[in-house]
Amino acid sequence: MTAKKTATGRILTEADLDAIAEEVETSDYDIAALRKRRRGRPAMGSGPAEVVPVRIDPELRAAVSARAETDGTTTSEIIREALRRFLDVDKAEQAQHA
Repeated sequence: MTAKKTATGRILTEADLDAIAEEVETSDYDIAALRKRRRGRPAMGSGPAEVVPVRIDPELRAAVSARAETDGTTTSEIIREALRRFLDVDKAEQAQHA
């Protein structure tokens, strides 16, 4: 049998799977509420975020990656912050346009 894992990487045992199945069989879930739950990433700024592919040279990519590692964040957040600073747009201003 292929090992089943949670979203966080925890491996589920047969006992775990049996317990989950038992809970589903015996619980009274509100299906309408479960269907309303949003999936995916949280909204950023005033609406859904858009992916904008850009080409950067290897040295710039290395600098962005190094900064992200130093700051304990993602390369995407480093790039977003750099654009905000360059364009003089802050997060509070973005939220006001929501």
